Amino acid sequence: MWLTSSSIGRKLVMAVTGVCLVLFVTFHCLMNAIAIVYPAAYNVICEFLGANWYALVASMGLALLFIIHIVYAVWLTLQNRKARGNDRYSINKRPATVEWSSQNMLVLGIVVLAFLAVHMIQFWAKMQLQEIRGVEGVIPPSIGTLFIQEAFSCVWTPIVYIIGFVALWFHMNHGFWSMFQSIGWDNATWLPRLKTIACWWTTIVIALFIAQAVVFTVNAHNDFYKKDPVLRDQYKEVIGKVVGIPADRFSYDQVPTAEDLQKAKTEVDNLRKNPQMMSQYGVDAAMLENQLKSIEAWTSILPFVDYLNDAAENVEAVEVEAVQEVQPEN
Repeated sequence: MWLTSSSIGRKLVMAVTGVCLVLFVTFHCLMNAIAIVYPAAYNVICEFLGANWYALVASMGLALLFIIHIVYAVWLTLQNRKARGNDRYSINKRPATVEWSSQNMLVLGIVVLAFLAVHMIQFWAKMQLQEIRGVEGVIPPSIGTLFIQEAFSCVWTPIVYIIGFVALWFHMNHGFWSMFQSIGWDNATWLPRLKTIACWWTTIVIALFIAQAVVFTVNAHNDFYKKDPVLRDQYKEVIGKVVGIPADRFSYDQVPTAEDLQKAKTEVDNLRKNPQMMSQYGVDAAMLENQLKSIEAWTSILPFVDYLNDAAENVEAVEVEAVQEVQPEN
């Protein structure tokens, strides 16, 4: 097949997959911007892009693009090295017309791939993958802002991300214009223009990514995504859906404890074993079954509620301490 047997065909595949990946990176940057401007809307998008069929199809398509791009990149690199043979060792100085990134695209790609692995472990593995598996941790998979909170609370996260973004800048900047060169747009008029467009596009996207990482880090260390009133109201809706309570009737202060739930479950179990007592209390099996479902729902969401309440309690403690420091001694 021409796309695999020909060097030009392989470069064309690299170019097409590269265009798609550049567009995805740009989309991802814009989506991250929403997390800064309107965090609640970001969670809505995360829920929309959960484990729904269209999101899964898009994820599989994106994964396929990455795999093809990586395989062809390695293939072309090995092909070029084989073609040069020992001659590539005879020149130690890089020609003035050859960019540094051009000679190190594979290395840059490996750095970007390592960064991508970290990013996927911090987000995709805890969000969409959890939904696919039908398993949830403390934080529901649809609440992306709290995964930002957890990821960027780590000291090393912004460092890793900035290193990854710098590598991505070099990789994307060179790849952006060279993919057009691969399809024949390499004349003296268009190539300089494409290089300029590539530089501006890549610089804007990566600069936004770095700025977003800084904002996420500052917000995370201030527990913004746990304390923000708008977000906490949105989290109420998530909790309410699980336990069957409207968000406007739910209060973080009126949440049963684990001991309360265990006690209630024991009482329900005892009633189910005693028909006479069921008759005495005027309940039937269906009512007890509903109570058990309610207890199970609260039990499943309680760690998340405790997670949010711990943040609120820490805020209140700090505020009380600050007030006490301001008050003069009698």
